[in-house]
Amino acid sequence: MKKPFFLLIILFWCGLAAAQTPQIQRVDPTNWWVGMKNPNLQLLVYGPNAGSLTYSIKYPGVKLVKSHTVENKNYAFLDLSIAAGTKPGTVQIVGKSGSQTITRAYELKARDNQPKGQGLTSADFIYLLMPDRFSGADPANDKFADMADKDSDRSNPFLRHGGDLKGVGNHLDYLKELGVTALWMTPVVENNQPQTNEGGVMRSAYHGYGFTDHYNVDKRLGTNDEYKALNRKLHDMGMRVVQDAVYNHVGINHWFLTDMPMKNWLHEWPTYTNTSYKYQPITDPHSSAIDRKVTLNGWFVPFLPDLNQSNPFVANYLIQNAVWSTEEFGVDAWRIDTYMYNDQAFMNRCNAALQAEYPNMYTFGESWVNNTVDQAYYTKNRINFPFKSNQTGGLDFVLYSAINAALNEGEGWDSGANRVQQALAQDAVYEDPMKLVTFLDNHDTDRFLSVVKEDINSYKMGLTWLLTTRGIPHLYYGTEILMKNFKNPSDAEVRRDFPGGFPGDKENKFTAAGRNKAENDAFEFVKKLATYRKNTPALHSGKLMQYLPQNGTYVYFRYNDNATVMVATNQTDKPVALDMVRFQERVSGFYSAKNVLTGEVISDLKTVNLPAKTALVLELQRTQLK
Repeated sequence: MKKPFFLLIILFWCGLAAAQTPQIQRVDPTNWWVGMKNPNLQLLVYGPNAGSLTYSIKYPGVKLVKSHTVENKNYAFLDLSIAAGTKPGTVQIVGKSGSQTITRAYELKARDNQPKGQGLTSADFIYLLMPDRFSGADPANDKFADMADKDSDRSNPFLRHGGDLKGVGNHLDYLKELGVTALWMTPVVENNQPQTNEGGVMRSAYHGYGFTDHYNVDKRLGTNDEYKALNRKLHDMGMRVVQDAVYNHVGINHWFLTDMPMKNWLHEWPTYTNTSYKYQPITDPHSSAIDRKVTLNGWFVPFLPDLNQSNPFVANYLIQNAVWSTEEFGVDAWRIDTYMYNDQAFMNRCNAALQAEYPNMYTFGESWVNNTVDQAYYTKNRINFPFKSNQTGGLDFVLYSAINAALNEGEGWDSGANRVQQALAQDAVYEDPMKLVTFLDNHDTDRFLSVVKEDINSYKMGLTWLLTTRGIPHLYYGTEILMKNFKNPSDAEVRRDFPGGFPGDKENKFTAAGRNKAENDAFEFVKKLATYRKNTPALHSGKLMQYLPQNGTYVYFRYNDNATVMVATNQTDKPVALDMVRFQERVSGFYSAKNVLTGEVISDLKTVNLPAKTALVLELQRTQLK
């Protein structure tokens, strides 16, 4: 049997290292802090024959507990303990080999008082963008000759386009005006990946999901300091920071894959094995071991090697990087890519480590499933699974599918708005369904406007459901200005540049003057509803009571002790007069209502007129409005 490719690399480099003088070229994490709640820290030390050195550390309050050697002599892993009360300063890592002594400075910083780990709640409204496609402000960082992918060309939908962190920072006022309270960007971590040939087309890793250095921002987007500055600006404006994590895999060009620490750093197979992308074997009590193994340990694609998170050194590396990133960059919440493909025991450990340092930390993973039971498996739930997840949230793919289907179907026993009602009717399986992140589209799906056949009434109905039902809503960039397209023929079609984000753009959709009437109407619709939601606790955090859809109408209420909001939608092409007797459980004691979107007053709540293909959001009043 042939040896796996990466094992051959290890053997080659191990042989080469034997002839080299020991050096320390790299230490990860790149720095740490005093005063962390967890006193333990594991350093990855790398360099030619770094594993052959005998290590010691002399610094008040810092103890070297254990030094680990592994198969590749270019690595050592040092377990440190940092006592409470240790002062910030420079620790000297000392390595000896015979008469040779090597010293490496390592910084222990004081923690700052910048916001971090604030979490998210159902009061938030998340905006998702791809920084390469949102806005570019610095042409000097568009491409670099020393990177594996040297291209940047906005005329080519598959290559990098030059968006960057400065460009994003230039448009935070736009997000604030829209009512956004949290920004999630696809990963900003270095992706020094070569272009890949997919279907005969060369594609760049502009999406950011193939990390090649966990401790550096991709220089085509900016620097670590620029990312910190952007996040400080977001915090100063009252918004929160969501960082995109990728634990399942790394890019084929990751620095530690050119000289792997050990043969089980990755999930290796005798021959290349892709994941099946099937989620059923994970929760199926009848599934075979091989099906589960292929799902979990198969590679996502050939150029994204699958990390072995059951290896304790891999697990520590990833967890410490998550804590480091939170502390260094001021991260408030984590979206976790390909959540269901990760080792779930590892994910629980990672989530727990983040919450131990930052008690309000919120995590929400991507588990692309089509049923409530499987979705519940990956968050805190009330089902008697053998494994219990500790994830606080999760992306609500079940409700996403229900809303998109509902708006493309006629009324039926299980179709139309019944899809939405039935998805929400299963919320009892979750420990707290309010912590699920709801959405209409994202960077991996068809754009919402195209899904609803560019029908503006369906568009507004879907956005109304998104911004008034339970959970934490997120919006994909451009949905608010009617950006459209399908994934077929390529993902690039749903990842087009935001008009006005780049020098030379003919249109600037960041301004009202640059948007046409339909786009301004859509923008103002989202803005008004998002702003009302932000300022109305009953809507964003109150209880939900829904009524079975009837005759093409769907009615539900969000309420607390202080206020009640009624949401009523009519999917038919005829107006409907709603007899409010059916809803007395929730409307008793209220005498009038105000239409949140139009300002219209309904002075008599005996009947509510619901126009064709319309969504109403009514704030009920205990007094008689005129």
